Amino acid sequence: MKHLLSILMVLNLSCNAQAEKQLEPKIENIAWISGTWHGEAFGGKTEEIWSEPSAGSMMATFKLINDGKVTFYEIEIIREVENSLILQLKHFNNDLKGWETKDETVDFPLIQLTENKAVFKGMTFEKISPKEMNIYVDIKNDNGDVDIVKFNYKKQ
Repeated sequence: MKHLLSILMVLNLSCNAQAEKQLEPKIENIAWISGTWHGEAFGGKTEEIWSEPSAGSMMATFKLINDGKVTFYEIEIIREVENSLILQLKHFNNDLKGWETKDETVDFPLIQLTENKAVFKGMTFEKISPKEMNIYVDIKNDNGDVDIVKFNYKKQ
């Protein structure tokens, strides 16, 4: 019995190691993010549209709608830089006036990449299925603490 338990533990560790196999930080390894995604967050409806990988990058637009009106937009990119990936974005009011200065971006460097997860510093993409993903974003609250906001998206 003790031997069987040891074998099961080794098999379990082996399966977990395979599930968490690190992938090369190439844009093609996150192609599953591409598509039109819809969800809810911040008390409203969200829409995020990601392009297919090309030329070492992907681009996206994000829109938050509250009470039938756009609250804000984002333009996002993920690109290959120095043998890794970086996610960068800019925020815009509903009239396209930017939050960041002209040359400023909000940057999220890649920490870890597996078959079903892209972990950037402050933002994580998690593939649930080909038609569902979660995005977790670290957002500072009024107290200066970090809250993790979860976006559950369904692909259209």
